[in-house]
Amino acid sequence: MVDTQPRYNEFRSTIGGITVEGRAHSLSAWFVLALRLVIGFAFLYTGVEKIISGFDARGYLVNVAATNGNPLEGLFLWMGQTPWFVEFVNVAVPWGEAAIGLGLMVGFMTRLAAFFGAFLMLMFYFGNWDLEHGFINADFMYLLVFLSVAAFGAGRIRGLDAIVEQYEIDGRSLLDRYPPLEYVLG
Repeated sequence: MVDTQPRYNEFRSTIGGITVEGRAHSLSAWFVLALRLVIGFAFLYTGVEKIISGFDARGYLVNVAATNGNPLEGLFLWMGQTPWFVEFVNVAVPWGEAAIGLGLMVGFMTRLAAFFGAFLMLMFYFGNWDLEHGFINADFMYLLVFLSVAAFGAGRIRGLDAIVEQYEIDGRSLLDRYPPLEYVLG
């Protein structure tokens, strides 16, 4: 059954003395859920594919940044020429992508998963540096999707975070008892 009453969710945020206010229609929850599920599936699929087929970041790290005028060329070269770091990346990227995707798909530790997804996309943004079409590219857009999923607390929409946050310890919900968990869950 479709809810025919339009309801609005009001929100306000102040950062650096600037306040932004808005109203989102209740249907927005479905779009936030869709964003969480789509980006979660994309990362889960990509991570599992890399785990199954094998993944080696060395060539990417050594070569990609040098070909496109990347401002972090030296950092990427160092990463690619440092054996322990390459070994770390070879495990962290595929398993991290799979964990981020799974966390988003089930809506568990959504903000933490979205934070690490945004961090990976920031690294991919610089690794794939290309200003041919300006500063905005697919990596940048994925980064914004991850940040949106975190900002909207997408794990509370048909996700396990909604259940975990209400778990009671000594008669108090988990979030009431441990408020910093708000930055991980949701």
